[in-house]
Amino acid sequence: MENGSWRIEFRRHCNQVFSLETLRNLFPVAKWLPKYRVNYLQGDIIAGLTVGLTVIPQGLALAHVARLPPQYGLYTSFLGCFVYVFLGTSKDITLGPTAIMSLLISQFGQSPIPGDATYAIILSLIGGIVQLVMGILQIGFLINYISHPVINSFTTAAAITIAEGQFKNLLGLHDIPRDFLNELYWTLRKIPETNLWDLMIGLACLFLLICLKLARNLSFGADEHETSFGRLKRIAGYAVWLVITGRNALVVLIAAVTVGICQSKGFQPFTTAGDITPGLPRFHPPAFELTYHNHTYTAKEISSQIGAGFAIIPILGLVEAMAIGKVFAKRNGYTIDPNQEFIAVGVSNILGSFLSAFPVTGSFSRTAVNSASGVRTPAGGICTGLLVILSLLFLTPYFTLIPNAALAAVIIMAVSDMVDFSLLKKLWQVKRIDLIPWILTFIFSFVLGVEWGILIGIGVSLLMILYPWGRPVITDNTDAYLQLGELQPFQDIIVISLNQGLVFPGVEILKESVASKALSCDSPKSVIFDCSHIANIDYTSVEGIGHLLDDFKKMNVVIVFCCLQPHVFEVLVKADIVNFIHAFNVKDGIRLVSSGILSSLASDDSTHHHLLDDVQLLED
Repeated sequence: MENGSWRIEFRRHCNQVFSLETLRNLFPVAKWLPKYRVNYLQGDIIAGLTVGLTVIPQGLALAHVARLPPQYGLYTSFLGCFVYVFLGTSKDITLGPTAIMSLLISQFGQSPIPGDATYAIILSLIGGIVQLVMGILQIGFLINYISHPVINSFTTAAAITIAEGQFKNLLGLHDIPRDFLNELYWTLRKIPETNLWDLMIGLACLFLLICLKLARNLSFGADEHETSFGRLKRIAGYAVWLVITGRNALVVLIAAVTVGICQSKGFQPFTTAGDITPGLPRFHPPAFELTYHNHTYTAKEISSQIGAGFAIIPILGLVEAMAIGKVFAKRNGYTIDPNQEFIAVGVSNILGSFLSAFPVTGSFSRTAVNSASGVRTPAGGICTGLLVILSLLFLTPYFTLIPNAALAAVIIMAVSDMVDFSLLKKLWQVKRIDLIPWILTFIFSFVLGVEWGILIGIGVSLLMILYPWGRPVITDNTDAYLQLGELQPFQDIIVISLNQGLVFPGVEILKESVASKALSCDSPKSVIFDCSHIANIDYTSVEGIGHLLDDFKKMNVVIVFCCLQPHVFEVLVKADIVNFIHAFNVKDGIRLVSSGILSSLASDDSTHHHLLDDVQLLED
């Protein structure tokens, strides 16, 4: 019988795992593709190409932020677009390199060989595996323990760090240290060495980007009654919108043409991106060994050098993707599956590591462009990916003409929207203690680096969550019951309550507080313990309660536990605590103590089971 039941259960489980519904959940493309309509095609193509025009210059620039050769920014920009088509649940999100991921790669993924991407690629593989496992095991709730003040502070600090790191490129300076404070000091010190040509073209690019960004507020809508002038106005509006949306590509193109003209005249005063390896990357597994200066770095050495990056990068990648996904899902009226998003990002990073890509996540700026361009389904990512591939195949010789100052301008504008101090005012008005993790994250991101800044911020936030559990608030409600007349002044009884669950960090405080209130007086008092707010309890707390009951027994007084929730009561009963007494409510507890029967029970050595029998007889 048991054998047959096992087989039935196994068959039922297999049918569930390998069902069509499971396949649709794992590959969301199976849900939206059968519903795809021809009229969706225009929106997806336009959005995909527009995002492609945005990601190409951003990819080149973000590779600089990651301190890698420019082609790695493009290697990172196309595969996630294809993977997300099959595995993603948001129509708007675009996966690829982002400013924060690139900054973290510059902190954790730096190889001892300049320009080598081995560490960054390993981070992509291992980080992707972590994200995939979190998605499969559905433990994405862990990212909820990173509070909003910490994320906001980290994002602001990271944006300032990224922008500050680009000023040396804007000024055409060289040999500047990497860490924030040294970088800032040497950038200021070397200002007299500024390359004026780099500065001029960089400022021109910044000015043009700012003007185009402000121009997006212009309205070119068609007239209510369509006329020739109205149609012309609508076409002009669309052309302006296209220029504004693709402003990064336009500015980089103008800068590259300027450099090309100067080079054709035999004049090259600009610092450019340098040679870029043409063509697509070779498909091969990541290398876990590296040889440099007759020393071979083993997988163990590489892992120890990356260290906390194996946790920080995948978790922050998921935080960034989920934050973006939730914003645009709410804005456009659909829902996303968080665990499936983890799987999509994880698979993108795993496969990307075989194509020399560094870690990807959702990009807010490109997702906003995608949504504004009228994308209808994730299929828009196919056009974006194809455009990046075409640029790798045919345009890389021209990328060498792009000045670093232009790419610096693109990055500075991209991260400018990430700087947000508005939350400080809200925290000051709502809950000032939450300013502590914000301030500490912000300061230590500059002093020790962004990787330590966010770790310290998370640590402080967790301590703030755990502190109430270690210092529970114990309220003396005796006066309230005296006023209600349910308790008389001559009765040696106090009524206390706890404001939350009881776990081991707080059990000593509970013991000390109860003992000081009830036992540290001339006439020891019995305690009515209102447990209505205790939703959970652990073994250490149960053990502490047992010790407290022993202390009360020695003084010939008792504790009555009232209003116990069923699962808490079950734990206490299973613990077989001597002298454990309970009542349904505080009023019944007071009646039990006042009856005098518990005084004799307190001197008895019987277990709580016998006590409960006697108390039940009294209650009946």
